[in-house]
Amino acid sequence: MIASYEDLEIYQQSYKLSLEIHKITQKYPEYERYEIGSQLRRAAISIPLNIAEGYGKKDSAAEFKRFLNIAQGSSNEMKVLVNISKDLEYIDNETYEIIAESYTALGKRINTLLKNWKQF
Repeated sequence: MIASYEDLEIYQQSYKLSLEIHKITQKYPEYERYEIGSQLRRAAISIPLNIAEGYGKKDSAAEFKRFLNIAQGSSNEMKVLVNISKDLEYIDNETYEIIAESYTALGKRINTLLKNWKQF
């Protein structure tokens, strides 16, 4: 049973990923911690924040789905930023593969929830 947003697997997954992104970006060159690193952190944290905020409005399926769409957009943004980070050699190929695959899987899960969410 889902009693709160914290029970949603997509919330748990996105929260864990946002922590990983925060740790990874701390290793970026100093000038990039405030540019690409900051953008990565904002996009990463946007996902669990929007899931939590949307769940708070779960009585309206349309409202919850609106927030899930925002989370989906942030997941897509993460994939672009991770590609840029790899191409600028701020992250290695192994880290890139793990993060890119994780955000692809997360995006699919958000999409599935969007399609299947029914109002209580």
